[in-house]
Amino acid sequence: MKKINRTIMGNFRNYVGILAVLLLCAGCQDDDSTFGAIVAPSNIVITTEIVGVDADNPNGDGSGQVIFKATADQALGYSFAYGDGTDGVVPSGETVHRYSVVGLNTYTVVVNALGAGGLSSSATLDVEVFSSFDDLEAKQLLSGGEVSSKTWYPKLDENGHLGVGPTLAQDIGDDGTLNGHWFPQYDSTDAFGKCAAADSDCFCDLSLTFELDATGNLTFNQNNNGSTFFNWAHGAVVGQQLDEFADACFEFDTMAESAVTLVPSSTDWSQVADPEFPVPRGTVMNFTNDGFMGYYTGVSSYEILQIDSNYLYVRFFDNVNPDLAWYQMFTTTPATSDFTSTFNDLVWSDEFDTDGAPDPANWTYDIGTGSNGWGNGEAQVYTNDAENVTIENGILRIIAKANGDGYTSARLKTQNLYEFTYGRVEIRAKLPAAQGTWPALWSLGADIEVNPWPGCGEIDIIEQTGQDKNTVLATIHHPAVSPGAGDTGTKALPTATTTFHNYSLDWTAETITFLIDDEVFRSIPNTPDLPFKSDFFLIMNVAMGGSLGGVIDPAFTEDQMEVDYVRVYQ
Repeated sequence: MKKINRTIMGNFRNYVGILAVLLLCAGCQDDDSTFGAIVAPSNIVITTEIVGVDADNPNGDGSGQVIFKATADQALGYSFAYGDGTDGVVPSGETVHRYSVVGLNTYTVVVNALGAGGLSSSATLDVEVFSSFDDLEAKQLLSGGEVSSKTWYPKLDENGHLGVGPTLAQDIGDDGTLNGHWFPQYDSTDAFGKCAAADSDCFCDLSLTFELDATGNLTFNQNNNGSTFFNWAHGAVVGQQLDEFADACFEFDTMAESAVTLVPSSTDWSQVADPEFPVPRGTVMNFTNDGFMGYYTGVSSYEILQIDSNYLYVRFFDNVNPDLAWYQMFTTTPATSDFTSTFNDLVWSDEFDTDGAPDPANWTYDIGTGSNGWGNGEAQVYTNDAENVTIENGILRIIAKANGDGYTSARLKTQNLYEFTYGRVEIRAKLPAAQGTWPALWSLGADIEVNPWPGCGEIDIIEQTGQDKNTVLATIHHPAVSPGAGDTGTKALPTATTTFHNYSLDWTAETITFLIDDEVFRSIPNTPDLPFKSDFFLIMNVAMGGSLGGVIDPAFTEDQMEVDYVRVYQ
C-alpha cells in the first residue's frame, strides 16, 4: 500500500490513498482474478477530506466530519467500516461520516469495493480527526450522573408515544408546503395502543439503561425480554415478509452493550411552520453494535428533541424508507393503565332491579329490519317483545333467536330520553358466545336526524365480531374515517362470553378513553375536528350476521347479552 503526501485545499485536508488490491475469491488459483466474465474490483482509490482544516486547525474544526470518496475499476458499490464501531453500504462510494469521540483520535477505515459474483477487494486507510462536540448535560440526564445508571421505559400512557411523519424533503414533496416534518404527522399511537394485541405487546415490555462512567463514556443496554417490535418493512431481519403496515413482535436478542457517542444534529430545524415548536436540543445519539431503542427500523442514530430528568423524546429515521421520520417518548417511571376519572357524581343509571320490560322512562327501541336505517347487511328483525328483551333477577337480557328462516333480537336506546355531553359511562355486561352474534354497547350523536351518520359521530364502547369471541373492539366513527372500518382498537379478552366485565367510556373535551375493568384499553385525542363535543345517547343491541357478525352458525337457536347495570357519571 502506498500513501500520497498530504496537501491543504481550502478548508479541507486531503488524504489520498492508492492501495493494492486484495482479492477475496474462494477457490481462485494462480492469482487469477477472473472467472469467466466475473472480475474482482481493482485499482481502489480513497480520498478523505476532513472538514474545517486550516492553519489553526490541522485536524479539523471539531465537528468530526470527514468526507470519503472511493473509486475502483469494476466496482458495483462500496461498504465502509469507519473504525469507530460503525459501518454502512455506500453504493456511490461518496459519503460523509461524523466521528464523535472527543479529542484527537486515529481511526483505521476499511473500504470494500463490491463486484460481480460476490467478489470484492478491500483497502485500509488511517484518518486522524479532532472532535470537540459533547453534551455533558444530556449524558447526565440520560444516565443519572457520573458513575451512575438510569433506566427508561416507553411512555405508554401518552398519546403519540410512537409515531411517524415526513422528513423535511418529503414534507415539501407532499404538496410543496411545510405541514409537519417536526411531529408525527402521518400516524401516532394512542395511549397503550400497542399493549392489547399479541403481535405488538412486546413493545410495552422493554427497558433501556444508560450508564456513565468516571471518564465520561456513555453506554446503552436494551432489555426487551427476548422479543422485538419490528416495523413491517424490516421483517427480513428475522426471516419474515410482513404485510404492509403489519408491524409485529419476533424473537430477537438485544442484550449486547452499545457505546453511545453524541454528535450535533444535521437536521434543518429552521424551516418549521409552527411558531410554538420548541427548538430541539441539537444532539444526536449514535449506538454501536446496531443498538436501537425498542422499535426496529434498521437505524442506530437518535436525535434528542427534548430531555429532562424523567422525560425523553427522540426522532429517528427508517433505513428502508429514508423519507420517514419516527418519534418515540420515554419516561423513567413504568407506565401503568391505572386511571382516575374526573367524573365521580352518578347522574343517571339503570340497575335493572324490576323484573319484566325495561323502564320506558329510560329506554325506547329501534323496531324492524336493517332497511329501517341501520343496515350493515344484518339478518335480524328488531322487536320489543319479551322473548327478545326482558329483565330477570336484576339482569337485562337481550336475546337473539332463530325464527323460521330468520332471526329476531332487540336494540334499546335512550334517544330523546337521556342524552348527555361528556362523562363516564360504565356498563357491566357478559357477551353472547354463538357464532354470528354481533353484540354492541355504544352511542350516537343526538343530532343524527339533522346530521346523518357519520357526521353525527359514533362511539362504540365495546363490540365483538361474530367469529372471534376471544377479542373485543372499541371504535369511533366520524367523517374522516367512515364509512368504513372506523378508528378501531382491539383487545384480547377470552372471558368476554363467560364472565361479566365492566366496559367503560371516559369522555372529555380533550380525550376519549376506553377501559375494561377499570384498566385503560385505548385513548384517543378528542380533537376540535371531531364530532364529539355535543349530546350523545346510549344504545345496546345484539345483531346477527352482517359486516361484523359474519357467518351465522347453521345450528343457532338463541343466545343473549346480559347487562347488570348502566351508569353515567359527570
